[in-house]
Amino acid sequence: MTSSARPPTRPPLTVESTDWEHQDAVTLRAEMAAEVGPRYAYLARRLRGNPQAVDPATVHRTFVAYSGEPVGHAAVRWNAGDLELKRMFVRPAHRGSGVAARLLAAAEDAARELGQPRLILQTGHLQPEAVRFYERSGYHRIPLFSPYEPLPLSNCFAKTLP
Repeated sequence: MTSSARPPTRPPLTVESTDWEHQDAVTLRAEMAAEVGPRYAYLARRLRGNPQAVDPATVHRTFVAYSGEPVGHAAVRWNAGDLELKRMFVRPAHRGSGVAARLLAAAEDAARELGQPRLILQTGHLQPEAVRFYERSGYHRIPLFSPYEPLPLSNCFAKTLP
């Protein structure tokens, strides 16, 4: 007798606005740092300070995606007069399932609610998957912006928000 094995069903995906210091947000950012940090360790040794650091006072909104458990994170912070996407991360087991698109939509909606004409972001040169995702999501390259000048290989993007 053969059985038709169905793939496991995941709990519904929700995106919630949380505090920057919410434990799920902190945990997901730590997982992101553990995954991405080693790629850029050679740069960290050469830099003074950390242009990637986020001052919690600048964070407008933090989002955590849940599918039974925390599965993704994104935040938007003020950077001069723009809102900047920060710390976009999806746990590996949930990549390709729509989590990143939902988080990005939440970040874009937060910018629209404030009447911002665009959302900006920076991603590293050793994250080609992120570059492809942002390009597929309607983002276009823009010149390097502050505080990323010490990282000349950065990929900077913006999306005009209707």
